[in-house]
Amino acid sequence: MRLGLIGLGRIGAFHADTLSHLDEVDCLVVTDAVPAVTASVAERFGAKSADSPEALISSGVDGIVIAAATDAHTALIRAGIDAGIPVFCEKPLSGAVSEAVAIADYVNASGVPVQIGYPRRFDPAYLAAKNAVQAGELGWVHTVRSTTLDPAPPPRGYVAVSGGIFRDCSVHDFDTVRWVTGREVVEVYATGSARGDDFFAELGDVATAQTLLTFDDGATAVVSNTRYNPRGHDVRLELHGTADSVAAGWSDATPLRNLERDALWPTGTPWTFFMDRLADAFRAELTAFTDVVAGRRATPSTVDDAIAVTWIAEAATLSLQQHRPVQIAEVQQ
Repeated sequence: MRLGLIGLGRIGAFHADTLSHLDEVDCLVVTDAVPAVTASVAERFGAKSADSPEALISSGVDGIVIAAATDAHTALIRAGIDAGIPVFCEKPLSGAVSEAVAIADYVNASGVPVQIGYPRRFDPAYLAAKNAVQAGELGWVHTVRSTTLDPAPPPRGYVAVSGGIFRDCSVHDFDTVRWVTGREVVEVYATGSARGDDFFAELGDVATAQTLLTFDDGATAVVSNTRYNPRGHDVRLELHGTADSVAAGWSDATPLRNLERDALWPTGTPWTFFMDRLADAFRAELTAFTDVVAGRRATPSTVDDAIAVTWIAEAATLSLQQHRPVQIAEVQQ
């Protein structure tokens, strides 16, 4: 299988490493806006290089992986669709909601498979949690808790263009709770604090946020996020039902200090970054994409999933700004 990778920044270079080690991938073609980066990554991973996304797409690749900047996503997705090539794209579809909705419609009308990057769907414990819910092992689920706590804030320049904590960080939790429960979010209430670096308040963002989600069956989820968790990168999930409770993300590498006197764990080195916490999930995610390209499976995370997450993020942003619960239907109008 011949795959193309567009964008070789932090996540793109990480994907180049992963793709170059997949048995299914016989040839990897890479390109970046900076020619020197393209050459460096190609040499490091034994990949072929292309001068531009257009040259890459027309080079005979069987599928493309988009890890370029957010503002390039829709044009690159469209180019892949127009070439009839399956596409994997990192979230989000676009930084603009109207543009995201438009490209989702374009994808759905085309029939060409497009997979959006939500790696937690491929974490074994998260998948086991979803399977437990589907099998009825928890009875009916009433409470969900999802956590993403980053060890340090991103630079000011990133926050200035990210769209805010709900759109660039919480979206992974929003996708997780929707996917695991199989339910749709109908109401959002968000709160947060800009305490920390001055630029959060200057940019109208928060550094720590809590989001309460209400599902269409009355269950609730609490999503917790922060840019300041120096002990490590903390990604966890809890599901509580009438018959059982389960958790994912608890291990010897969980970045928490347990104060119980007889506690024997966690004793390992804490996760420090999403790339070590989710390394296996990223590999499984891209392996799934090779199955999509080969026609062996349907797209596991669709543009419709991405749009559903977008509406939740928009509702959370509005809720934070207006200090009130927001119905999903309000932001969809």
